[in-house]
Amino acid sequence: MVTLLLFILILGTIIFVHEGGHFLFAKLTGIYVHEFALGMGPKLISYQGKETLYSLRLIPIGGFCQMAGEEGEEENIPKEKTLPGKKPWQRFLVLFFGAGFNFLSAMLVLFFSALIWGSPNPEPILSTIEEGSAAEAAGLEAGDRIVEINDHKISTMDDVSLYLAIDKHKEATTFVVEKEDGSKKTYEIMPEKLVEDDTVTYRYGIGLVTEQETGLGNAFQYMFVKTGSLFKQMWVTVSNLFTGGVSVSQLSGPVGIYEIVGIQAEGGVSSLLYLFAFLSINVGFINLLPLPAFDGGHILFLIIEKIKGSPVKPETEAKFHTVGLFLLMALMVYITFNDILRLL
Repeated sequence: MVTLLLFILILGTIIFVHEGGHFLFAKLTGIYVHEFALGMGPKLISYQGKETLYSLRLIPIGGFCQMAGEEGEEENIPKEKTLPGKKPWQRFLVLFFGAGFNFLSAMLVLFFSALIWGSPNPEPILSTIEEGSAAEAAGLEAGDRIVEINDHKISTMDDVSLYLAIDKHKEATTFVVEKEDGSKKTYEIMPEKLVEDDTVTYRYGIGLVTEQETGLGNAFQYMFVKTGSLFKQMWVTVSNLFTGGVSVSQLSGPVGIYEIVGIQAEGGVSSLLYLFAFLSINVGFINLLPLPAFDGGHILFLIIEKIKGSPVKPETEAKFHTVGLFLLMALMVYITFNDILRLL
C-alpha cells in the first residue's frame, strides 16, 4: 500500500507540474483554459473559477490542461483567446513549458537533495579492482580515470554505467584510462558473463569512487552535472532505440516504474527524490520528441508553419496526432505486458 501511494504521489506530482507549465503559460499569453484536471476519468471534486474549471478525477494517473482551440474552432471563444489564434512564439512557449517545468522541478530537487544529504563525486575514477576479475587480469588499477569506453567519451561515472549498459558484449570492451601520472593507456576487457534467474549480467570487477561531497557549491555543480547526465542518458537511449542498440523490450512502463518505486523507497527520502528527478527529466524529454501526440509533435507543426509561411490544415494535423496516439497506446500495452512478464 505504501508503494502504491508513493507511486501515485510521484507520478501525480510530475504530471501536475507538467500540466501546470502549460496552464501558466496559457494564462500568461491570454489563452482561454476550459479545464485544468489532475487525474483522468470521472470527476471527484471540481471548482469553477472565473474562467477555468479545476477538477480532481478518479484515476490518479494522468491529467490535462484543456485549452480553447485545441480541438478546432469554438463559436463562443474569440479566436485571439484560442491556442491557434496566438503567434507562433506564444504557442511555442505554451507547448514547451510543460516539459520545461519538468526540467526545472528536477533541477531544484537535485539541488536541494545534494544540499541536504550531499552527493557522490561524479568523476569516473576507479576506486577498487576486484581480485580475480576481468579488470584485474587486463591490468586496470585503482586511481585510473576512465576517459573512453568503446570510442565514447566519458565525463562522469553515469557515462560509465550508460555505455556499459548498452554494450552488446559480443566483443571485448575497449577502455581508455588516464593514469595518475597523466599518461593514457588502452585496455581490451571481456567481462565475466553471469546468468541468474534467466537474467544475464556482465561483471568487469571495477568499483568507482563514491565518496559524498557537501556544500552549496557542490549542490550547484551536482544539479547541473546530473541533469546533463540524465539528458545524455535519454538521448543515447532513444538514439539506440532507432538504431537497434536498445530493444523496446528493455523499456519500462507504469508497472515497471511501480516496481522501481518500491525498490527506491528502501533507500529513503533521498532515493525517492532522485527517482522523481530522473522520471521528470524522462517525461519532459519524451514529450519534446517530434512525434505524434507529444508536445514535440505539435512544436514540429509550428516549425513547418514557419518554414512554409502558413499553418498546416487542422484536419491534417489532427489525423497525424490521432494515428500517433493509437500507435503510442499500442506501444504502452506492449511495454506493460513485458513489465508484467518480468515480475512473474
